Amino acid sequence: MDYQFKEIEKNWQQFWADNETYKVDNNSDKPKYYVLDMFPYPSGAGLHVGHPLGYIASDIFARYKRLKGYNVLHPMGYDSFGLPAEQYAIQTGQHPAVTTEENIATYRRQLDQIGFSFDWSREVRTSDPEYYKWTQWIFMQLFNSWYNLEADRAVSIESLVEQFEKNGSSAVKAVSDEDTLVFSADEWKSFSENAKQEELLKYRLTFLKESTVNWCPALGTVLANDEVKDGVSERGGFPVEQKKMMQWSMRITAYADRLLQGLDAIDWPEPLKEMQRNWIGKSTGASVIFPLEKGENSIEVFTTRVDTIFGVSFLVIAPEHELVSSLTTPEYSAGIETYIAQTKKKSELDRMADAKTVSGAFTGSYAINPLSGEKVPVWIADYVLAGYGTGAVMAVPSGDQRDYLFAKHFDLPIIQILDAQKDVEHEADATKEGRYVNSGFINGLTYQEAIPVLIEKLQELGAGKAKIQYRMRDAIFGRQRYWGEPVPVYFKDGLPHLIEENELPLILPEVDKYLPTESGEPPLGRAKDWLYKGEAHYELSTMPGWAGSSWYWYRYMASQADRESNSFAPKSAIEYWKDVDLYIGGSEHATGHLLYSRFWNKFLKDLGYVIEEEPFKKLINQGMIQGRSNFVYRVIDEEGKGTNTFVSYGLKGQYKTSAVHVDVNIVENDVLDLEKFKSFRPDFANAEFVLENGRYVCGVEVEKMSKSKFNVVNPDDIIERYGADTLRLYEMFLGPLEQSKPWNTNGIEGVFKFLRKFWKLFHNDKFEFEVSEGEPTKAEYKALHKIIRKVEEDIERFSFNTSVSSFMICVNELNELKCNKRKILQELVIVLAPYAPHITEELWALLGNEKGSLSYAAYPQFIPEYMVEDEFAYPISVNGKMRMNLNLSLSLEAADIEKLVLENADVQKYLDGKTPKKLIVVKGRIVNIVI
Repeated sequence: MDYQFKEIEKNWQQFWADNETYKVDNNSDKPKYYVLDMFPYPSGAGLHVGHPLGYIASDIFARYKRLKGYNVLHPMGYDSFGLPAEQYAIQTGQHPAVTTEENIATYRRQLDQIGFSFDWSREVRTSDPEYYKWTQWIFMQLFNSWYNLEADRAVSIESLVEQFEKNGSSAVKAVSDEDTLVFSADEWKSFSENAKQEELLKYRLTFLKESTVNWCPALGTVLANDEVKDGVSERGGFPVEQKKMMQWSMRITAYADRLLQGLDAIDWPEPLKEMQRNWIGKSTGASVIFPLEKGENSIEVFTTRVDTIFGVSFLVIAPEHELVSSLTTPEYSAGIETYIAQTKKKSELDRMADAKTVSGAFTGSYAINPLSGEKVPVWIADYVLAGYGTGAVMAVPSGDQRDYLFAKHFDLPIIQILDAQKDVEHEADATKEGRYVNSGFINGLTYQEAIPVLIEKLQELGAGKAKIQYRMRDAIFGRQRYWGEPVPVYFKDGLPHLIEENELPLILPEVDKYLPTESGEPPLGRAKDWLYKGEAHYELSTMPGWAGSSWYWYRYMASQADRESNSFAPKSAIEYWKDVDLYIGGSEHATGHLLYSRFWNKFLKDLGYVIEEEPFKKLINQGMIQGRSNFVYRVIDEEGKGTNTFVSYGLKGQYKTSAVHVDVNIVENDVLDLEKFKSFRPDFANAEFVLENGRYVCGVEVEKMSKSKFNVVNPDDIIERYGADTLRLYEMFLGPLEQSKPWNTNGIEGVFKFLRKFWKLFHNDKFEFEVSEGEPTKAEYKALHKIIRKVEEDIERFSFNTSVSSFMICVNELNELKCNKRKILQELVIVLAPYAPHITEELWALLGNEKGSLSYAAYPQFIPEYMVEDEFAYPISVNGKMRMNLNLSLSLEAADIEKLVLENADVQKYLDGKTPKKLIVVKGRIVNIVI
């Protein structure tokens, strides 16, 4: 029988499902290994060939680890809350749950037909109430906790109340809001219950606070930074503005130092770790208070170079800064209002990235430099963000490029600072734009020496102090959407309160529409009679997308039986699996999901619910499979309009043309199917073609795989034509896992031919299954053990592409040797199994093994002796010219080698009856004959 991949793959996928082949137990004597993929959001488009890249790699590793004797947890689920389903619901009126269910069915079908060894009994869906019950539960634990700096961990809010009752607030060392009150124990006891709850909210790890957010009016919701691009929403392209709103936040800043330190203990790509370090952005410096010239207010700034304070020529505050309105004088109010309106149209990422554009507006007010006593003007500019640091910066144009450009643009002073390392006599050489400042008591000091002196002086004046600051802000934890986890909170007297744990899950209510209410409330405001105990209003925002993905790996640890217990994962399961040994996913999640997951994990460890400080031991970022776009070339007429004539790529230089993307699925080997092209778009129905050599050749370009570029390749089509095993091998063969590489369907044929050649090793010329029980030759053993060692080394270092090449070489070698020995082929089946599980399962069964047992067979042991060479092909040179190779045993001594060489008939031909003058033998290297 020839290689019937369709039948083979369908049968084995059904067998694995029926027999729960990959269902794993939490109790095993085997060592554990946990392989995790970043679970997908199930979109309506389904998978394209780029999506399974990381899944295939993780599946190969999971299958390999099973063969190596590990108890492997390899689960899959769905990040099933999301904006796309909600937008579809808004457009069609169909409940997002229906859309999500349909999309999940498509994903499941596609994942199954690729042959992944997932334990589907542990599937999770973040939109399932039985799942988000525990997301809500974690939120409640965060609400009931504060960060104790003395203990350096999160502890119960009740312990904070106890401290307040015994000693007041003076001795409390906590991560909290800036505006916490100072009070005695007696004063605390005298506070009303509402006053106490207001104060506690400033300490809780999840809290309500007015924050500047990315507000998208068209979508009616707040967007995360990664959901905004170039000032518009990534989905829909709607304008996004900066807006202050009361929002739930997570106090991730409490964990900033631990998040930094933890990076040194995990095996993650260094570029990704550096992204997190930069995002957290730890800076050591000073807080400096600039009193305002008029009024009692002041502006606080943070600087790492307080020694440059004598070069400050202006202050810049964020357009959203709370003091803007009080600072703005009447004559400058119009300009300030216009500038603020313009700023609202930009996302924070755009504002941070736009370093070249200089813009700002003067408030009309001045602050006082606390050390020099000089007046400095106060400006607003969008490059300063309200949520970063204090929302204000002291501008030193002579020491900072952005400040310099700002000063030049608005003709502000540029003050040159006296450098202690330069000769003071050169003071006369000051630039015309500024002047040198004699900083008095720090003259002669290096800037490192000057900083502590200045900080001490500021402290004496009550104008500053030493401070450590982080660039990272507390994470906004609310979205004005319907399709998300409800927040388990109700309001009483305007303050948030948790519902009872036994009332979880708080399930999403039904609404008539998935739009905000007419009064601007989130969609949950449409729910009828949705009140806590019929009285109190629930929180109307839902949790952000990252909520459900910040702990999901723990839910996988719980088997179906475990999930009946009243915990997010039983303690015994967590003690067994501990953490994720290998995590594969995209680097685009570096400052989102991966950071939030580490934060939640550390919090859960603080409370004793999990064991490990870090959730993911090893992380690999898979590269992107890029699309291979094809183009046709439309001829442009003299008026610059597109005609209905299309010219082949090689002839386009003879015409004026414009390139048009064409569906890659109607192109084969870059040759266009003309009839399918005419059906591609209605306006192409009467297309005419200028051909070269009777064919229309398309242009080619590597781009991101996207529906808009018509370069999406559906894995269903590849599997239908070549099979899942071919797809798996080809995706690995494309190149190193971590690198991006272009998809080219043209190259897949070679991998398919390899599998057919591998299948042929087990069959005779009549395609009848036939293997020999004979003893393999040394060459056959060598070919086998070479691939055993190579694949083991490659998989352990995640070099999957090189393994595929080695398989091809091995099968070619065995074909040349005409090897059909069971002792060789059965071992080879096991080695190839992680890469091509369907064909190997079939052959394993044909070899007479128990059906389905291949998944838990033992990986072959590499025997070095088979790699030891006992023969050597000696190059035979006559008068310095290499004439032939002669295989001789390496155990022979020089005299024996000399004798066998001279007796060889072919050597005698070259000697032509002559007696050699000299015969040189270099053992294991060469034989040289001089005649």
